[in-house]
Amino acid sequence: MYTNEGKLNFPKDFLWGGATAANQCEGAWDEDGKGMTIQDCLEFRAGNISDMGKQFAFSSKDLEMAQTENDINYPKRRGIDFYHHYKEDIALFAQMGFKVYRMSICWSRIYTNPEDKVPNEKGIEFYLNVLKELKKYDIEPLVTLSHYDVPVALINKYRGWYGRECIDLFIKYARTCFEHFGKYVKYWLTFNEVDAMLRHPVTSGGLIEDQFDDVPFEQAMYQAMHHQMVASALAVKIGHEICPDSQIGCMMTKLCFYPFTCKPEDNLATQQRMRSVYRYVDIQVFGEYPIYLKKEIDNKGFEVHFEKDDEEILKEGTVDFVSFSYYMTSCWAASTEGLELSPGNTFNGVKNPYLPSSEWGWQTDASGLRYSLVELYDRFRKPLFIVENGLGARDVVSEDGKVHDPYREDYLKEHVCAMSDAINLDGVNLIGYTWWGCIDLISESTREMSKRYGFIYVDIDDYGNGTYNRIKKDSFEFYKKVIASNGTEL
Repeated sequence: MYTNEGKLNFPKDFLWGGATAANQCEGAWDEDGKGMTIQDCLEFRAGNISDMGKQFAFSSKDLEMAQTENDINYPKRRGIDFYHHYKEDIALFAQMGFKVYRMSICWSRIYTNPEDKVPNEKGIEFYLNVLKELKKYDIEPLVTLSHYDVPVALINKYRGWYGRECIDLFIKYARTCFEHFGKYVKYWLTFNEVDAMLRHPVTSGGLIEDQFDDVPFEQAMYQAMHHQMVASALAVKIGHEICPDSQIGCMMTKLCFYPFTCKPEDNLATQQRMRSVYRYVDIQVFGEYPIYLKKEIDNKGFEVHFEKDDEEILKEGTVDFVSFSYYMTSCWAASTEGLELSPGNTFNGVKNPYLPSSEWGWQTDASGLRYSLVELYDRFRKPLFIVENGLGARDVVSEDGKVHDPYREDYLKEHVCAMSDAINLDGVNLIGYTWWGCIDLISESTREMSKRYGFIYVDIDDYGNGTYNRIKKDSFEFYKKVIASNGTEL
């Protein structure tokens, strides 16, 4: 149990709020001109949490079925129907006192097909309505341009982000967003968890392994990552030109590994594992490939193709701040043989015997958040923004019609204490915090509703059954108090 070492204190302009993603909450997957994304093609698979390989397995046959079959449970197609409930949901966010709301824009809702010459007016209208509704309540939007929802059209034609053509198409989309929404948006993120391509290439980049007979699949992932790096840098540059007062950041998965023992070899293995977490954020912050990433690619016998202007583009498109997701920590060892592995957020680590585990195997660790904040700020010396943090649990509606979730309040309390210490004792420049899944939504990793994160309960089960009614959980009032006191009353 983490308790604050120093006095609870946050900057007066600290941005408290919540976060969602279009593909997990909007629904309306085929309404008003929206095109199909990879998330519309991912079926519900229960019982695979211990084997992320099985959970994320996806083939060309799966893609074909998703485009032709309608009797498979595709949860992301319905989400929580934010598309038709956004006014109600934003009003609830305002009741909690949100200062900021992290959301994403679906590329395929703006351009039905990424190669279309003109954007989808209905899509632009929807997001303008959402942004205006946020403005009505003085809630600052934090907008992610690409959050795990690669358009299927890009997969069918270019094999996802492996095709360099995606860069220009993404920039057209980003420019459209800056031009139409820049009036309402100060904070932008280019790609969600940009480091994730090498862990789950399907959702991050639209890469399907059986489509790559002509090139090693791992090499294809490195190439696709390069294309996203170039696209991100160009988007930062263009965004600053169109919206000169904007702040444009990157977003990473803050995986944190402790050495399983004090054996030198475990410490070295952990250092190498942590390097893999930072390799692409290093590019976005410093504007060049780190030497260790170049060595990693070269030692594997791979080659990443650069166009002649790519190095200059990377240098000119560095980010203004670093944002990240943080949920848990794990351990690592030089050899994991005989050790108990713990399922995590799209990865497996060695189970830490000193930490509690959730039903899904996530080991909560507020000390790890403080550790991560210090590590990130020491490394990057840029403002930090926690844009995902939260606890997934199997919430139930009690006989009194309420949801009692003290475990979520405890989790939040500990992590607020850790943030305060990082700011006041360690000197970290932390500008905001958005709780992940501030309203229940479809889980990214397991695609289920049963794993709930929100302060607001949504009456839907794993198969889409339910009233879709919204119910305030006990944690709703707790977070409201946290925000109202600027983190000083827990």
